[in-house]
Amino acid sequence: MSRAAIAELLQAGLTTKAIARQIHVHTRTITAVRRELDLPPTRPGPKPSDPEAIFWRRTQPTEDGHLLWTVAGRQLRGGDNKVSVYRVAFRIGNQRDPVGNVMTGCGRDRCVHPAHVEDQPMRQQYKAIFGETS
Repeated sequence: MSRAAIAELLQAGLTTKAIARQIHVHTRTITAVRRELDLPPTRPGPKPSDPEAIFWRRTQPTEDGHLLWTVAGRQLRGGDNKVSVYRVAFRIGNQRDPVGNVMTGCGRDRCVHPAHVEDQPMRQQYKAIFGETS
């Protein structure tokens, strides 16, 4: 796994151990990247009310550019609320709340990459341009 991927996960707030488990890299490598970026050590675990932090802890990047959801359920609990992992991914990728259902647009099973999820208006726009066969 590249140092850039480690840096992205560190900046997303994941702990060294979480990154090591997720991308199968030794903790020394992650610690070295953390030092290069001058990032302070993090406390383990996300805050229970932070679905975005939980999202990053439960995903795994693939070599072909997807981000796979690694647990069975597709709902995140943030405090007293439940939210779809696809809605969280959409917010991360688009900096806005989605409209309607959010689905993976890339066709890869369990992919929750923020750039690969689409809300209803995005799908409608795509169909208007390319037709119903999309």
